[in-house]
Amino acid sequence: MQQELILIRITGEDRPGLTAGFMAIMAKYDVDILDIGQADIHSTLSLGILIQTPAATSGQVMKEVLFKATELNVNVRFYPIEENEYNHWVAAQGKHRYILTVLARHLTARQMEAVSLLVANQGMNIDGIHRLTGRVPLVQPEEHAVRACVEFSLRGTPNNREHMQAELLRLCSELEMDCSFQHDNMYRRMRRLICFDMDSTLIQAECIDELAERAGVGEQVRAITEAAMRGEIDFKESFTQRVALLKGLDASIMADIAEKLPLTEGVERLMSVLKRYGYKIAILSGGFTFFGKHLARRFGIDYVYANELEVDENNHLTGRFVGDVVDGKRKAELLRLIAQVEKVDLEQTIAVGDGANDLPMLSTAGLGIAFHAKPRVVANARQSINTVGLDGVLYFLGFKDSYLQD
Repeated sequence: MQQELILIRITGEDRPGLTAGFMAIMAKYDVDILDIGQADIHSTLSLGILIQTPAATSGQVMKEVLFKATELNVNVRFYPIEENEYNHWVAAQGKHRYILTVLARHLTARQMEAVSLLVANQGMNIDGIHRLTGRVPLVQPEEHAVRACVEFSLRGTPNNREHMQAELLRLCSELEMDCSFQHDNMYRRMRRLICFDMDSTLIQAECIDELAERAGVGEQVRAITEAAMRGEIDFKESFTQRVALLKGLDASIMADIAEKLPLTEGVERLMSVLKRYGYKIAILSGGFTFFGKHLARRFGIDYVYANELEVDENNHLTGRFVGDVVDGKRKAELLRLIAQVEKVDLEQTIAVGDGANDLPMLSTAGLGIAFHAKPRVVANARQSINTVGLDGVLYFLGFKDSYLQD
């Protein structure tokens, strides 16, 4: 029996039961549905249905669909599809698929133009665009509360992935947005372990600098800290130098500092969601265990690995530390170890940090995100967030605001 392939496109005002009405007609004639897709933007429907139907009944099917469209006051168009065209489409399903996430305080046409042009120049197709954040109100709330995010579903293989990454980095800097470019695979959908740096990532402070201020050596320690974070000084050596300057400080001061630590924007929302959805959470920090454990108690964090300050019998810091320094290499080792303990594939892990000593764990994790990071770190990390708070990580994981409000 001769078959026909017909693409039906329906557009107009959406309403409950509209899709069901057209499907009832297809069912009546035992039509095969080869593909179907539907999108709804501000109550405006765009529905595409690719059908295979006997040539003998195709005319009647189209006639009834047209009548139904008139009844529902929507537009319908019919497009005959050649068999070789359909076979080409089937063959394309084997191509690689990627997700490109675009995140900003506000999304603009300039950003969308730049991203879509880059995708086209890389020889890739946009299969779909989905909004992850809720609709932005016309009367704006406080600026820090505004987030706008869309997700591009891409098909194909980039002509030059390294060049594409470099261009995304440039566009993000120029157009005040953040982008994440990831393979769309099962690992992306099944992340299970997330590891955070602490200082300047979970909190808007460097704990060693806070201690140094109390000890009266703030300027000296800050200078060493900044050089270390830029990667200009070996982390272990810089850490040893800074801790030595804290000698004699009353250890009870740490509790007061911990209570006043300024949290990074979005931390509370991020932690709440991660715990709700069963993620294992770790702090891997070149800072101090005391402060990491304070955050762990507050947010239910599962693992804390940081540095332990030595305290003498009079409860004063000795200027030394206990055990090995948690530096960049150690952070990567700990990420692997925790993943092994939790029986999680490395591709299911996430690492977030801001400093040069975070680069090893960012490159080890399945998804490494540089957060408000130093230029060298951003340049060497595949994903980065610089325009919004730490809860922007949720959108790189594919969460939608509608999920988060349940």
